[in-house]
Amino acid sequence: MERKEYSAGAVKMSFWFIEFRKVVQLLHDGKSMDEIKALAQGENIFAAPTVLRSNQIYSTVAGRIKSLNQSFIPFFLSGDLATQKLYALIAAMAYDTLFFDFIYEVIREKMIVGSNELTDSDVRIFFKDKQQQNEKVARWTDATLVRLGRCYKTMLYEAGIIDKSKTVRTILKPIFDPELSCWLEQNDMAIYEKALTGVK
Repeated sequence: MERKEYSAGAVKMSFWFIEFRKVVQLLHDGKSMDEIKALAQGENIFAAPTVLRSNQIYSTVAGRIKSLNQSFIPFFLSGDLATQKLYALIAAMAYDTLFFDFIYEVIREKMIVGSNELTDSDVRIFFKDKQQQNEKVARWTDATLVRLGRCYKTMLYEAGIIDKSKTVRTILKPIFDPELSCWLEQNDMAIYEKALTGVK
Protein backbone atom coordinates (compact mmCIF):
# COMPACT_ATOMS: atom_id res chain seq x y z
CA MET A 1 0.00 0.00 0.00
CA GLU A 2 1.12 3.54 -0.73
CA ARG A 3 2.05 5.54 2.38
CA LYS A 4 0.99 9.16 1.97
CA GLU A 5 1.99 12.02 4.23
CA TYR A 6 -0.29 12.40 7.25
CA SER A 7 -3.08 14.92 6.75
CA ALA A 8 -5.67 16.55 9.00
CA GLY A 9 -7.87 17.15 5.96
CA ALA A 10 -10.41 14.68 7.30
CA VAL A 11 -11.72 17.35 9.70
CA LYS A 12 -13.53 18.82 6.69
CA MET A 13 -14.62 15.45 5.35
CA SER A 14 -17.42 12.98 5.88
CA PHE A 15 -18.01 9.36 4.90
CA TRP A 16 -20.01 10.58 1.88
CA PHE A 17 -21.27 7.10 1.03
CA ILE A 18 -24.26 8.25 -1.08
CA GLU A 19 -21.95 10.54 -3.05
CA PHE A 20 -19.36 7.77 -3.43
CA ARG A 21 -22.01 5.42 -4.80
CA LYS A 22 -23.27 8.10 -7.19
CA VAL A 23 -19.80 8.70 -8.66
CA VAL A 24 -19.14 4.95 -9.01
CA GLN A 25 -22.47 4.55 -10.84
CA LEU A 26 -21.67 7.46 -13.19
CA LEU A 27 -18.23 5.96 -13.95
CA HIS A 28 -19.92 2.63 -14.64
CA ASP A 29 -22.34 4.43 -16.99
CA GLY A 30 -19.38 5.71 -19.01
CA LYS A 31 -18.86 9.18 -17.60
CA SER A 32 -15.30 10.45 -17.09
CA MET A 33 -14.08 12.06 -13.87
CA ASP A 34 -13.99 15.44 -15.66
CA GLU A 35 -17.60 15.04 -16.76
CA ILE A 36 -18.62 14.11 -13.21
CA LYS A 37 -16.77 17.17 -11.89
CA ALA A 38 -18.70 19.34 -14.37
CA LEU A 39 -21.98 17.76 -13.20
CA ALA A 40 -21.04 18.45 -9.58
CA GLN A 41 -20.36 22.09 -10.37
CA GLY A 42 -23.14 22.69 -12.90
CA GLU A 43 -25.99 20.52 -11.65
CA ASN A 44 -25.05 20.11 -7.96
CA ILE A 45 -25.46 16.32 -8.16
CA PHE A 46 -24.32 16.02 -4.52
CA ALA A 47 -27.02 18.47 -3.31
CA ALA A 48 -24.26 20.45 -1.57
CA PRO A 49 -25.14 23.72 0.21
CA THR A 50 -22.33 25.65 -1.54
CA VAL A 51 -20.12 25.34 -4.63
CA LEU A 52 -17.11 25.11 -2.31
CA ARG A 53 -18.65 22.13 -0.49
CA SER A 54 -19.59 20.48 -3.79
CA ASN A 55 -15.97 20.78 -4.98
CA GLN A 56 -14.73 19.42 -1.65
CA ILE A 57 -17.03 16.39 -1.89
CA TYR A 58 -16.03 15.78 -5.51
CA SER A 59 -12.27 15.99 -4.90
CA THR A 60 -12.43 13.76 -1.80
CA VAL A 61 -14.71 11.12 -3.33
CA ALA A 62 -12.75 11.15 -6.60
CA GLY A 63 -9.49 10.81 -4.64
CA ARG A 64 -10.86 7.84 -2.70
CA ILE A 65 -12.11 6.12 -5.86
CA LYS A 66 -8.75 6.66 -7.59
CA SER A 67 -7.07 5.01 -4.56
CA LEU A 68 -8.65 1.72 -5.66
CA ASN A 69 -8.06 -0.31 -8.79
CA GLN A 70 -11.07 0.52 -10.98
CA SER A 71 -11.85 -3.20 -11.32
CA PHE A 72 -13.75 -2.78 -8.02
CA ILE A 73 -16.65 -0.99 -9.75
CA PRO A 74 -18.71 -4.02 -10.94
CA PHE A 75 -18.14 -5.80 -7.60
CA PHE A 76 -19.22 -2.68 -5.73
CA LEU A 77 -22.39 -2.26 -7.78
CA SER A 78 -23.42 -5.91 -7.38
CA GLY A 79 -22.66 -5.98 -3.64
CA ASP A 80 -25.18 -5.54 -0.83
CA LEU A 81 -25.30 -2.33 1.20
CA ALA A 82 -22.92 -3.55 3.92
CA THR A 83 -20.36 -4.64 1.29
CA GLN A 84 -20.69 -1.33 -0.58
CA LYS A 85 -20.01 0.52 2.67
CA LEU A 86 -16.88 -1.60 3.22
CA TYR A 87 -15.60 -0.70 -0.27
CA ALA A 88 -16.23 2.99 0.49
CA LEU A 89 -14.49 2.67 3.87
CA ILE A 90 -11.48 0.87 2.36
CA ALA A 91 -11.27 3.62 -0.28
CA ALA A 92 -11.25 6.23 2.53
CA MET A 93 -8.50 4.26 4.31
CA ALA A 94 -6.44 3.99 1.11
CA TYR A 95 -6.84 7.73 0.52
CA ASP A 96 -5.94 8.82 4.07
CA THR A 97 -2.92 7.11 5.65
CA LEU A 98 -3.58 8.48 9.15
CA PHE A 99 -7.15 7.13 9.07
CA PHE A 100 -5.79 3.76 7.96
CA ASP A 101 -3.27 3.80 10.82
CA PHE A 102 -6.03 4.62 13.29
CA ILE A 103 -8.02 1.58 12.21
CA TYR A 104 -4.97 -0.67 12.01
CA GLU A 105 -3.42 0.39 15.31
CA VAL A 106 -6.56 0.97 17.40
CA ILE A 107 -9.57 -0.95 16.04
CA ARG A 108 -7.57 -4.00 14.86
CA GLU A 109 -5.53 -4.17 18.08
CA LYS A 110 -8.72 -4.00 20.17
CA MET A 111 -10.21 -6.94 18.28
CA ILE A 112 -6.98 -8.95 18.53
CA VAL A 113 -6.98 -8.67 22.34
CA GLY A 114 -10.68 -9.49 22.46
CA SER A 115 -11.99 -6.04 23.36
CA ASN A 116 -14.95 -4.61 21.49
CA GLU A 117 -14.90 -1.17 23.14
CA LEU A 118 -13.59 2.05 21.65
CA THR A 119 -13.21 4.90 24.17
CA ASP A 120 -12.29 8.57 23.84
CA SER A 121 -9.04 7.84 25.66
CA ASP A 122 -8.12 5.28 22.95
CA VAL A 123 -8.45 8.07 20.40
CA ARG A 124 -6.41 10.52 22.51
CA ILE A 125 -3.63 7.97 23.10
CA PHE A 126 -3.42 7.25 19.35
CA PHE A 127 -2.94 10.94 18.50
CA LYS A 128 -0.50 11.46 21.38
CA ASP A 129 1.64 8.60 20.03
CA LYS A 130 1.48 10.04 16.52
CA GLN A 131 2.55 13.46 17.82
CA GLN A 132 5.65 11.85 19.31
CA GLN A 133 6.41 9.96 16.10
CA ASN A 134 5.61 12.62 13.51
CA GLU A 135 6.68 16.30 13.41
CA LYS A 136 3.72 17.31 11.27
CA VAL A 137 1.15 15.80 13.67
CA ALA A 138 3.06 17.34 16.60
CA ARG A 139 2.19 20.81 15.23
CA TRP A 140 -1.56 20.21 15.13
CA THR A 141 -3.69 21.86 17.82
CA ASP A 142 -5.69 19.93 20.39
CA ALA A 143 -8.87 21.26 18.76
CA THR A 144 -7.81 19.78 15.41
CA LEU A 145 -7.12 16.40 17.03
CA VAL A 146 -10.50 16.40 18.79
CA ARG A 147 -12.27 17.18 15.51
CA LEU A 148 -10.25 14.53 13.69
CA GLY A 149 -11.15 11.91 16.30
CA ARG A 150 -14.82 12.87 16.03
CA CYS A 151 -14.65 12.61 12.25
CA TYR A 152 -13.04 9.14 12.41
CA LYS A 153 -15.74 7.90 14.78
CA THR A 154 -18.50 9.30 12.57
CA MET A 155 -17.05 7.60 9.48
CA LEU A 156 -16.69 4.29 11.32
CA TYR A 157 -20.26 4.57 12.61
CA GLU A 158 -21.65 5.33 9.15
CA ALA A 159 -19.68 2.39 7.71
CA GLY A 160 -21.21 0.09 10.34
CA ILE A 161 -17.95 -0.61 12.23
CA ILE A 162 -18.93 0.99 15.57
CA ASP A 163 -22.25 1.78 17.23
CA LYS A 164 -23.58 5.22 18.14
CA SER A 165 -23.13 5.18 21.94
CA LYS A 166 -22.17 8.48 23.50
CA THR A 167 -19.08 7.50 25.49
CA VAL A 168 -17.90 3.96 24.91
CA ARG A 169 -18.50 2.75 21.35
CA THR A 170 -18.96 -0.95 20.63
CA ILE A 171 -16.81 -2.27 17.78
CA LEU A 172 -18.86 -4.35 15.34
CA LYS A 173 -16.68 -6.78 13.43
CA PRO A 174 -17.74 -6.70 9.75
CA ILE A 175 -18.50 -9.81 7.70
CA PHE A 176 -16.52 -9.70 4.47
CA ASP A 177 -18.19 -10.94 1.31
CA PRO A 178 -15.91 -13.61 -0.28
CA GLU A 179 -15.86 -11.59 -3.52
CA LEU A 180 -14.57 -8.52 -1.66
CA SER A 181 -11.92 -10.61 0.15
CA CYS A 182 -10.82 -12.11 -3.16
CA TRP A 183 -10.67 -8.68 -4.83
CA LEU A 184 -8.55 -7.29 -1.98
CA GLU A 185 -6.21 -10.28 -2.20
CA GLN A 186 -5.78 -9.87 -5.98
CA ASN A 187 -5.01 -6.16 -5.59
CA ASP A 188 -2.45 -6.55 -2.76
CA MET A 189 -4.87 -4.98 -0.30
CA ALA A 190 -5.54 -7.89 2.07
CA ILE A 191 -4.10 -5.74 4.90
CA TYR A 192 -7.32 -3.68 4.81
CA GLU A 193 -9.41 -6.72 5.66
CA LYS A 194 -6.99 -7.62 8.45
CA ALA A 195 -7.27 -4.08 9.81
CA LEU A 196 -11.06 -4.25 9.91
CA THR A 197 -11.43 -7.81 11.21
CA GLY A 198 -8.68 -7.95 13.83
CA VAL A 199 -6.29 -10.38 12.15
CA LYS A 200 -2.59 -10.48 13.03
